[in-house]
Amino acid sequence: MFEKIVLVTRTTQLDDLIRRLNSRDQARFYLQQNGISFSEYELADRVYHQAVEAIQRQIPRTVKYQQIDRLQLPQYQFSTNDLVIALGQDGLVINIAKYLTSQPILAINPDPSRFDGVLLPFTIQEAGSWIERAVRGVLQTTPISMARVTLNDGQTLDAVNDLFIGPRSHGSARYHLQLGRASENQSSSGIIISTGAGCSGWLRSIIAGAWQVSAYFGAEGIPPTTEQSSLGWGSDRLWFTVREPFISRTSQASLVFGQIQPGEQMIITSQMPDYGIIFSDGIESDYLAFNSGAIARIGLSDRRAHLIVKGQ
Repeated sequence: MFEKIVLVTRTTQLDDLIRRLNSRDQARFYLQQNGISFSEYELADRVYHQAVEAIQRQIPRTVKYQQIDRLQLPQYQFSTNDLVIALGQDGLVINIAKYLTSQPILAINPDPSRFDGVLLPFTIQEAGSWIERAVRGVLQTTPISMARVTLNDGQTLDAVNDLFIGPRSHGSARYHLQLGRASENQSSSGIIISTGAGCSGWLRSIIAGAWQVSAYFGAEGIPPTTEQSSLGWGSDRLWFTVREPFISRTSQASLVFGQIQPGEQMIITSQMPDYGIIFSDGIESDYLAFNSGAIARIGLSDRRAHLIVKGQ
């Protein structure tokens, strides 16, 4: 079924530190001067690079193979018949999915002791057998829904986890928000739109923080569980939450948390002269300008990511 296997890797924290400080010795000195254990960085680096080598040994020689770093994703041209292997944290799966169409992702957790691996179903030890199964076409995938924002000038941006709409830096975002028949002017630190996959990420942190604030002021009851907020990876609904809404003579805060239902769109009209942005999945460098007069329509994308799961 597949003409080529593409292994996508990422640099480790130690790799990044050495690149910034020019040498391993300088990195060691920098960490130790700040009271940080260098051995922990070394161990994490060694485990990851050993995982890369282990995957390389398990790739069948009968299939074309290429390895790329995640920084190459924006320029890399995937083929329709590629099998994509993600070796990293959950964020790597998210980064990859934005550049694929129908290609399946085999996501492998290189270090279960450090990574929760919500989107990483496979371990290094079992990777070889699942690569062979995938190459033979014996696989099962689950769709992962994506959110999409479309601007009135035609620009679009998809998100596997989250969309952020707000100010470029610390400050107040000003906009008009409309969802169904409800609408109001708002001032906040931004809006987060979360997909089913994103329920275990940014949204989970927001809910946890909001619950602790409520509890401090006397709210009673059991904190919401992850399962209660979870929509499922293939959900046709989206969560939205307004961060730090501010009530004033010109701004309200009644439409601050809820769901965008199937077939529904949230409409946001920017009132920010020159500092509004929209970015997805935490990648601030790849953003859309969202300044005064821009109108964003947010709903479910017609794209899906396809993650290989242990179904057979």
